[in-house]
Amino acid sequence: MKKSIQMAGAYIGTVVGAGFASGQEVLQFFTSFGWLGFIGAILATLLFAFLGMNIVQIGSRLQTDSHKNVVYSICGKYLGIVVDFIITFFLFGVAVIMFAGAGSTFEQQFGIPSAIGSLIMVLLTIATCFFNVEKVLTIIGGITPALIVLVLIIAAYALFTMDTSFAELNNLAQGQKSAASNWFLSGILYVSFNITCAIPILAVMGGTTKNLKIAGMGGILGGIGLGLMLILINVGMYTRLDDIGGLDIPMLYLANEISPIVGIFMSIVLLAMIFNTAVGVLYGFAVRVMKPGTMKFNGLVTALGFIGFAASFVGFTKLVGTLYPITGYLGFALIAAVIIYWVRGKRKLGNQQIEKKVSSF
Repeated sequence: MKKSIQMAGAYIGTVVGAGFASGQEVLQFFTSFGWLGFIGAILATLLFAFLGMNIVQIGSRLQTDSHKNVVYSICGKYLGIVVDFIITFFLFGVAVIMFAGAGSTFEQQFGIPSAIGSLIMVLLTIATCFFNVEKVLTIIGGITPALIVLVLIIAAYALFTMDTSFAELNNLAQGQKSAASNWFLSGILYVSFNITCAIPILAVMGGTTKNLKIAGMGGILGGIGLGLMLILINVGMYTRLDDIGGLDIPMLYLANEISPIVGIFMSIVLLAMIFNTAVGVLYGFAVRVMKPGTMKFNGLVTALGFIGFAASFVGFTKLVGTLYPITGYLGFALIAAVIIYWVRGKRKLGNQQIEKKVSSF
């Protein structure tokens, strides 16, 4: 059970980044649909658990140390090339969003210009990629429980301090920018781009154990944990939509409303999660292209970091609302491949059981 919980923590830590923890993703993908957004969040929870379980178990069966093996196993040779490219491209896109999110956090909480805040995050990310990445990510990953506690506190505060009727909130929600045309599509899109980002970690994580039950439970618990955080953040966004609509970092606004100390603590935790994700995705993108620990690798990481810094000027909110849905649509191929792989596995198991029963007569 301990191993499963560790896997679940890694799953949650990989998905939770600037967009998730800040509330910006939730605002565009769920809150903007009013009360229907909660049904979308439940749908996303089920998908997070199902897909996480399957990908980790595939990684366990293959005993893989790379997501490439898992992708080609479930997608086949030709589709595998396409999905592998999407994942690699998206890793860089997420890094850009993390840099933009850091800039917005520094500006909203500390009054530091967003460009300077983004540059600080870029320099820290580049420097970390030069050294022991795994150790740093493990340390920062330990902050995830603190984030969960903060999200719970903020959601409870938002719920008990709401002074707007649900009818009015639904009207306000309709005026918010949505990432998709309806709540059902939005819920699937949200899971799609997050799974595309998480599959490198989920696949490698599965390869660390040969026990399929432990691997599967890790994926399920991680998916449920993500879903609960998603629902809690949506509570905070929805019940205080009259105050936070239009903000880059809505959760930070609510934290500061509770107390300036809570706001500072939330900003530190948020920046740590952004840093965790930025290092993971930038390193993951670079290592897919070049061998780490070399001067060429360090040069590539530096170049990618500053290209990402330049791209972050597009703006955090705009990047979340543009890149994530595009990647979500592309990631549908990955979700479909996982479901088909699962169905085939069930049929194969069923046929084996029938054969056993026939042979026993």
